[in-house]
Amino acid sequence: MKILVLGSGVIGVASAWYLSRAGHDVTVVDRQPEPGMETSHANGGQISWGASTPWATPGIPFKALKWMFRPHSPLVLRPRLDPAMWSWLFKMLGNCTRARYAVNRERMLRLSRYSHECLVALRGETGIHYDEHASGVLELFRTEQELDEAADQSTMLESWGVPYQLLNPTMCVAHEPALRAVQNKIAGGMLLPGDESGDCLQFTRELARRAETHGVRFALSTSVDQLVTDNNQITRVITDKSEMTADAYVLACGSYSPLLLRPLGIRLPVYPVKGYSATIDIDNDAAAPAGTLTDVSYKVVVTRLGDKLRGAGTAELTGYDLSLRPSRCNTIKYVLNDLFPGAGDLSRAEYWCGLRPMTPDNPPVIGATPYKNLFLNTGHGTLGWTMACGSGKVIADLVSERKPDIDMEGLTLARFS
Repeated sequence: MKILVLGSGVIGVASAWYLSRAGHDVTVVDRQPEPGMETSHANGGQISWGASTPWATPGIPFKALKWMFRPHSPLVLRPRLDPAMWSWLFKMLGNCTRARYAVNRERMLRLSRYSHECLVALRGETGIHYDEHASGVLELFRTEQELDEAADQSTMLESWGVPYQLLNPTMCVAHEPALRAVQNKIAGGMLLPGDESGDCLQFTRELARRAETHGVRFALSTSVDQLVTDNNQITRVITDKSEMTADAYVLACGSYSPLLLRPLGIRLPVYPVKGYSATIDIDNDAAAPAGTLTDVSYKVVVTRLGDKLRGAGTAELTGYDLSLRPSRCNTIKYVLNDLFPGAGDLSRAEYWCGLRPMTPDNPPVIGATPYKNLFLNTGHGTLGWTMACGSGKVIADLVSERKPDIDMEGLTLARFS
């Protein structure tokens, strides 16, 4: 079949790769001049299948209220006259129960674990490199309360077969020696040894190049303006340059997917949640981490990517506003300097922000729509890099009318109907 994939982030490129390997004629369309220029560009770098956790947790409403009064709050809400924002927030609050948390986390873990398996297989097949590092993700706790909350999660992790280790401060330093100078700030940690890290942008572009050698075409610097329908199917896509047709269409436009679906009568509950990152050159190798960790107190990820160090995090609800706010950048800078002082010159940091496409329950939306030849691959939130390969393989199976390797219950648009 002739397939149009709309979006060239890591989700769109992975979809194109697996669709091409399934024998389809694939074209990727994106408004940017190169793949991976938006949310995939400078994210935290973690491939955290074991740490895949919904933001909608039982304690988050109370924590969010406390965060509002912190100078380095992980969450910032900028109220707007935007019905989509408030609808999304109320739906998210409805998922902040223990029962819904367990259901949503299992769904995310199911896809994330499978996606990691697909990534490992792809890496073996292609020999692709992207500053990958496979020594696990360290969740770092600054308070005893955070440590106790992590211990409470251990039963759930054991029931799902997720390997983990609870660490005391000395063990955290043994895993990540660059933390030795700040050991007094650490209450403990949880190591998820099956998790990895790597440069998402590098991966996306390397995979796009390999996809091109297998016949995938990239129509870049091309904006998708409208999906045109007739009865129950898509007939063509109108872009700023031409009209394009295909047998099937895969929508992987991240936070912008709902805007293209709304005229079709599809209300996709995906909302943009802005995240920030700061990237610095490593000047002192001994002062920089060897892998990746998450500062749980500030919800900031710190990842080594070759000779660079990246901090990423914060959640800002402000619609489609992509302005770089110094106060949010300062939070990333604070964590980098607080945990790894002397690793690099923060005055020369490169700052970035991007819009994470979040569903209110946090699992993504993959698969069929009311239009028989339109498929979705969006809503991955902070875990697009983690879930990319699995999502791409699943969408290729669904378009090819094959049964996916994993149960799709709770991962499709049907759960919102």
